[in-house]
Amino acid sequence: MDFRKTIPFALLLLSLVNLSFSQNKIVVFQSDFGVKDGAVSAMKGVAMGVDTNLKLYDLTHEIPAYNIWEAAYRLEQTVNYWPAGTVFVSVVDPGVGSNRKSVVVKTKTGQFIVTPDNGTLTLIAESLGIAERREIDEALNRRNGSEQSYTFHGRDVYAYTAARLAAGVISFEQVGKLLPADSVVKIPYQHAKKEGNIIKGNISILDVQYGNIWTNIPAALFKQLNIGFGQKLHITLYKNKTKIYEGNAPYVQTFSAVANGKELVYLNSLMQLSFALNQGSFAAKYSVGSGSEWSVEIRKE
Repeated sequence: MDFRKTIPFALLLLSLVNLSFSQNKIVVFQSDFGVKDGAVSAMKGVAMGVDTNLKLYDLTHEIPAYNIWEAAYRLEQTVNYWPAGTVFVSVVDPGVGSNRKSVVVKTKTGQFIVTPDNGTLTLIAESLGIAERREIDEALNRRNGSEQSYTFHGRDVYAYTAARLAAGVISFEQVGKLLPADSVVKIPYQHAKKEGNIIKGNISILDVQYGNIWTNIPAALFKQLNIGFGQKLHITLYKNKTKIYEGNAPYVQTFSAVANGKELVYLNSLMQLSFALNQGSFAAKYSVGSGSEWSVEIRKE
């Protein structure tokens, strides 16, 4: 036998197996369940029932009820910081039990996301990209004894499938049939763009602890307005194209650059344009929210 031929072949087979089972035993959960009852614990219990060596973490369980957009944003905010092979479970599922698809996607950076395909993947599809998308085959990937349960797929399907995938019990190919990677359900929203001397964007999220307004306008695009520190911007905020706020505020490096209670413009930790009140809540004072229906326009004052 020529071992010079067989050993490379064996190594090739091993590498292919590792590609199919490249997960790292990490599962990260997010939901709109809150932590007042046992729903989150039940999902984690199902996961540990698959493999007690799994490492389970929480992204958040405080997404407002039924808010698919915020689920999409929290994935966008977080997934890229976790290593390839990490499996995310996202359960914000107002259509649970309906004909919406239950899927697992693999991002182009190697993370997996188990979720209803209801818009939750909107932002991840644009930023990280979807390498593959598979529909969960519930005949194979569903917790035993849960076949008559129609309202807790987070426990019976998603946590169970995620745990099996993360633990290497199944490969990604065994999740279910392959679906077109570029056909995830997407929520329409205002993409950041420059039109003449105006930049338009979306109010992606509120910095909820402080009431700051975070947009999707990146620093590189904002800099095209040639605004220096201390110069003022004219800001207009809309909900479903109805004007909610209009005013001016200076672009500053730190909150303390303006007096307490005064408006300011800054770049947040994600290097995206944001609005705030120094030691106050911009969102509460001006009744501003966030989501796909909210948009912003800025220009040099």
